Amino acid sequence: MSDARPIGLFDSGVGGTSIWKEIHQLLPVEQTIYLADSKNAPYGIRPQEQIISLSIKNTEKLLEMGCKLIVVACNTATTNAIKILRNTYNVPFIGIEPAIKPAALQSSNKAVGILATKGTLSSELFTRTSELYAQDINVIEVVGTGLVELIESGKKDSKEIKDLLRNLLKPMIDQKIDYLVLGCSHYPYLIPVLKEILPPEVKIIDSGEAVARQTRTVMQKEGILNTSQELKLRPKFYSNTNPKVLKELIEADKNNYKVEYLDF
Repeated sequence: MSDARPIGLFDSGVGGTSIWKEIHQLLPVEQTIYLADSKNAPYGIRPQEQIISLSIKNTEKLLEMGCKLIVVACNTATTNAIKILRNTYNVPFIGIEPAIKPAALQSSNKAVGILATKGTLSSELFTRTSELYAQDINVIEVVGTGLVELIESGKKDSKEIKDLLRNLLKPMIDQKIDYLVLGCSHYPYLIPVLKEILPPEVKIIDSGEAVARQTRTVMQKEGILNTSQELKLRPKFYSNTNPKVLKELIEADKNNYKVEYLDF
């Protein structure tokens, strides 16, 4: 049976659109609703109770809109709140966390860099994953202080962000990492700049494609895929601040996507 209800996604701002793009590419006939909670970005600097409270607020808004599954397109919200969301609401949740496992398993130098927010790096889930898969690996953790704010301001290609990234990546380059794990859904938008700064042999891993595959797997298992090939609905995007940067990132005008301000 076909289920035409939308997939809901939320993030502390525009970064989770990097996850949305992978899901939309893999499941193009699914309707999607994206909430950019830019007013409260970044979540990574907030205490856990606040992260949980914001995640609940976003979840309830998406459920109000009739969503059948919710993607927590934010590393910090996943690592701090997804367990509570799963225990509270009767819909499937898909989370994202830094892809430390594949990086640790594939690293030849036994040195892996993790660029993430403070909220993700200090979470119980991240610590547990690191202990499981990176025991014999030199993991260089760096908090990407200031990166989310610059991306939210539309400055992802600015000199300011390049200078900041050079400083943040220096300890990783000095310790000869061969993998860089992006631990925030905003950071895939920095990949062109990261490639300019990092040595060419360093591979960059983000979790967008894996999240999209997991979303499809869970929907198949739950029997909630939209199997109609005809339904081509416009994805909907909502921001609780000026949606200009959101529009630019998803190329809304070119793709005729619906992008609106919404107070949530």
